[in-house]
Amino acid sequence: MKTYQRHDELHHIKRMKSFKKSKELYLLLFLPILYFIIFKYGAMFWMVVAFEDYDPIKGVLKSEWVGLKWFKTFLQDPYFLTLIKNTVLMNVWCLLFYFPVPIILALMINEVRQKKLKKVVQTISYLPYFFSVVVICGLIVNVCSLDGLINQILSAFGMEKISFLNKPEWFRPIYVLSEIWQKAGWSSIIYLAALSSVDVQLYEAAVVDGASRLKQIIHISLPGIASVISIQLLLALGEILSVGYEKIMLLYNGATMETADVISTYVYRRGIISADFSYGTAVNLFQAIIGLTTIILANKAAQKAETASLW
Repeated sequence: MKTYQRHDELHHIKRMKSFKKSKELYLLLFLPILYFIIFKYGAMFWMVVAFEDYDPIKGVLKSEWVGLKWFKTFLQDPYFLTLIKNTVLMNVWCLLFYFPVPIILALMINEVRQKKLKKVVQTISYLPYFFSVVVICGLIVNVCSLDGLINQILSAFGMEKISFLNKPEWFRPIYVLSEIWQKAGWSSIIYLAALSSVDVQLYEAAVVDGASRLKQIIHISLPGIASVISIQLLLALGEILSVGYEKIMLLYNGATMETADVISTYVYRRGIISADFSYGTAVNLFQAIIGLTTIILANKAAQKAETASLW
């Protein structure tokens, strides 16, 4: 018994010494942990508002309990199907056109042999990610306006100008293209990291066998990052009903509402602008439940297909 106590004491002393040596690193974790506690786990308490007729004066604990009233109201809303369609289509467009781009970009950067050129390409591709959404949207408005760069090019070729930001059919392409330009470079980092772990000897053996660069990519690089691609796809499917409202809010208008309005913008208008907190929370919770269900089903499908899964 005394031996076990002594062992525990020594183990505790070692842990304390390790903590003291790395206390600066542990201190760096404080703010991220605090962020998750307050804005992620702490915010879960407010989900109860979705089941109440919330009154700010009475507070959460004293507001009237209404059960599933707000969920039923949303499901019976004539605008429900339009919101679901717009949100799903926006995410499907991103999956089809945005999702492959970081993979292709990472494969292309990985093929660059000159280190200086590689760093330049990476820097240029990462840079738009650090621009604020307001700056990005300002650039989009300037480029797509009637006097913008695109219409000037069209006019130079004798073509008619197009009011891109007032055409509902153009909203999704503009949104997806802006996502590609802004985020593809940054998203490629995880694939580049995965590519760096692929055994170099495989490439050397492929060269000896006479494999071209394209065949090396197809038979070595892509299988080497297949698990990462699978996990990223699962995470993307989990957000099938989640679209960030900031960019859409800054770009859409009455003319493009029929294709641009998604669940997140609807929640912002009803929950924040109209101060309908219970209804907005219920819609947001509905969105989260669908996302969780989707990612569970997608993960089960990945397990059955014997590919990489989240758990």
